[in-house]
Amino acid sequence: MVSYTDLLAQREQLDQQIKDAIQREKAEGIAQAKVIIERYKLEVGDLFSRKSATRGASGKVPPKYRNPSTGDTWTGRGKAPKWIEGRDRTSFTI
Repeated sequence: MVSYTDLLAQREQLDQQIKDAIQREKAEGIAQAKVIIERYKLEVGDLFSRKSATRGASGKVPPKYRNPSTGDTWTGRGKAPKWIEGRDRTSFTI
């Protein structure tokens, strides 16, 4: 039967092997990425897109619901206003 201290020693060895493998594979991945980036002349915008660019310049979300009696609107995000709270939202849809 394997003792607790033996298991801890094995875990330390495995932890070190894992760290070494991560470091090695990360370096290999970076090297491969650099080759691809240079080959296809990629730029940051080709790899990473900003979410705010899809929402428009202001970043505002258009309203989804309107209170017919007051004209108040709500985007459907965050806490629901009192005028729609607990009611069927389909009748308030814009």
